[in-house]
Amino acid sequence: MSKVTWFLGLGIAGIVLLVLSLVFDGVLEGAFGGVLDGLFDGLLSLPVIAGFLSMFGFSGAILLGGTGLGAGAAAGIGVFAGGASGWLAWKLSRVLMRDQTDATPRQEDLIGTAGSVVTAIPADGYGEVLIRLGGHPVKLAARSAVPVARGAEIWVEAPLSSTSVAVRPVER
Repeated sequence: MSKVTWFLGLGIAGIVLLVLSLVFDGVLEGAFGGVLDGLFDGLLSLPVIAGFLSMFGFSGAILLGGTGLGAGAAAGIGVFAGGASGWLAWKLSRVLMRDQTDATPRQEDLIGTAGSVVTAIPADGYGEVLIRLGGHPVKLAARSAVPVARGAEIWVEAPLSSTSVAVRPVER
């Protein structure tokens, strides 16, 4: 077996390890009952190791096959390229892990929200209102103690269910 084949094998093994780390995310970390807690979270995470191994193998194979330099030079360049790739994978995973989303709106967040009546609300039944929740328009069934005409501005007094609210007209 040639030295290029060994380097290519390492590169392919790195890609296989990356795929396995994506498919079996967190399995290795929980496999030993918490003994390895924190070991795979940073620089020794599976994506970082996979990035290092695949870049080490492929860049070593390219240098060895494309130039007349020996295996030592290919390994040296492979370590440099693999280290850069592993560092980049580590930084990218840290950025992605810190990515936070907004909190999911709850029914209590509806209280005090302004909106407008889409379908007139009779005193003894339901109509429809359009409000903005989390920056998105939401149409809900609505009840009111007094009749409210279509197009009138309202405030939400209380959530009645996940799809209906109690409202009162805004008086200006």
